[in-house]
Amino acid sequence: MHGDGRITDAPARTTSPVSERLAMSPADRHKAMLGERIESVHRQLVAVAPAVDQVVWMRYDAATDRLETITISRLSGPPLCRYEGRLSDNAELCRIVRERKARILDSSPVADPAGEQGSAEPANGERDLGWQSIYAVPLFEGEAIQGLLCMASVTPDVFTPETIADLEVYVGLMRVLVCRGLTATQALEGAERGGSVFAYLRDVGIGTHLDRMARYSRMIARQLSSLHALSEQFIEQVFLFAPLHDIGKVGISDAIVLKPSSLTEEERGLMATHVVLGMKIIEQVVEGFQLESLAGIGILRNIVAGHHEMLDGSGYPLGLVGAAIPLECRIVAVADIFDALTSRRSYKDPISVEESLAMLDAMVAGGTLDGECVAALHASRRQIDDVIRVFGDQASGSGA
Repeated sequence: MHGDGRITDAPARTTSPVSERLAMSPADRHKAMLGERIESVHRQLVAVAPAVDQVVWMRYDAATDRLETITISRLSGPPLCRYEGRLSDNAELCRIVRERKARILDSSPVADPAGEQGSAEPANGERDLGWQSIYAVPLFEGEAIQGLLCMASVTPDVFTPETIADLEVYVGLMRVLVCRGLTATQALEGAERGGSVFAYLRDVGIGTHLDRMARYSRMIARQLSSLHALSEQFIEQVFLFAPLHDIGKVGISDAIVLKPSSLTEEERGLMATHVVLGMKIIEQVVEGFQLESLAGIGILRNIVAGHHEMLDGSGYPLGLVGAAIPLECRIVAVADIFDALTSRRSYKDPISVEESLAMLDAMVAGGTLDGECVAALHASRRQIDDVIRVFGDQASGSGA
């Protein structure tokens, strides 16, 4: 992060002009280290199993019982739809998790969004083109399931016992890579839980707000994935880092942050300083935890610095206009405002989802919010209800 407050890109490009960096697509700017390493192993393993067309990492979110694609390495075969669905709706995958054993799934229902045994929801109309054989390996941390590592082929009956034996070393290597990747991307979450600098997150109302808005952010990013060529890694990083958007509020008085009524004009001015404070805090955390090489650190910096920027230039702190605001900032802004509207606060009742979406539409018409992001929320109506049901609404202090 530069001293003049500019929104920066990932560390590898910090010497480039800011205009050049912002002109790059999010997918080009934020190609994740984990995906690159899995692809590298994939290129090696095809020497012993050439029919392995794809290697897929699907992460499990226990809070919502959702399993979804995070990383895809595709060396051959047609493109496949991203998988997203409730784990409990798929008997085959539930059995793998319950038994804690890898299994072969031939003519698999896993990636069949329309099938009777699967409930995956294809993003942006993408359809499965034929996973005929899958070797699915569950990954656990202690007793908790983290997700599934899958090797997939469009050719039936690929994974014989002999082939699996040949793949054993590669599966072990990818297991290590995924676990290390999870450790790295969760480093800041660990800091949240353990560090007093993130103490404001202990407020229950703020905590559930972060749970919801992170998932709204992921919904929006997934819906925009085809339109903007967003990688699975970018989507996951937006989800992981969105909860840190307001980290600067740790430097704002509790009398303001947790005020049980609307803020005065002077208090709003003080609250607005949380963005610059957040930028400074993130730099301290990045340096203190040695996270400069963390995949997507540029996304984190952008989210903290730019989540209050508005398309018409009326936002703060930089007054950026239109496409000068990185996509991740526009996504988080919509998710944050939507949750503020639909949430109960100590000084207001929640507004219905339909009314809140209509208010977002009005803000799009007024030129402040990204219309694509708001349309993506409209397209995620069912998932919104799931999030609201799981992460119950509780009154909290003043948001801004």
